[in-house]
Amino acid sequence: MPHTVAKPIDDAPHLLVVDDDRRIRDLLSRFLAGEGYRVTTADNARDARARLTGLSFDLLVLDVMMPGETGFELAKSIRNGSSVPILMLTARDGTEARIEGLALGADDYLSKPFEPRELSLRIANILKRTQPAAPPPVESVRFGPFVYHLARGELRKGEDIIRLTDREREMLRILTATPGETVSRLALAGNGDQVSERAVDVQVNRLRRKIEANPANPLFVQTVRGIGYRLVSAT
Repeated sequence: MPHTVAKPIDDAPHLLVVDDDRRIRDLLSRFLAGEGYRVTTADNARDARARLTGLSFDLLVLDVMMPGETGFELAKSIRNGSSVPILMLTARDGTEARIEGLALGADDYLSKPFEPRELSLRIANILKRTQPAAPPPVESVRFGPFVYHLARGELRKGEDIIRLTDREREMLRILTATPGETVSRLALAGNGDQVSERAVDVQVNRLRRKIEANPANPLFVQTVRGIGYRLVSAT
């Protein structure tokens, strides 16, 4: 079955592959790009340092046996100021070499020769372990004395539930999804062509009468002239 090449995207993990063997660098660069990663290469420790100065990486693949500064020495230096994940590659197959790399702070160790697919799987496992967990979904948004519970579509002021129409509930859901950011009238219309921008203005005014002390001078649902509205978490 042919290998399907994935196109790397801008927010794909960025890898730095450091190896003095051009053939291996080119092979890994093509293969890992095909796996969906962004890949930058370097042929020695000095070149790698230059890349690390100007770019941000999610994981480093370091060859151990490089002329001049070795991969072990480079990894030790990097670990003095960075926790970026490191995977070591080496032709030295032995327990002592593996322990040395891990003791320096490497996250994994792969002996040459190896299957590129194994390298890709190890990279994926390291990234899964080391990348921060996604923040939990927002359950409620507070503005002034009000709390809007997104899942329930419920607006409360203290212990009191504020009665909302379906349209008011939907508009609050849209506004609370991005508090502080401007939401266009078209987005607030919900079902697009079925609701005019003028109708949105009318519905917003009705919502304001339920949550604003002075609907003519609103604190929470504010007008962004010519665009739409935004929810402000005023106190």
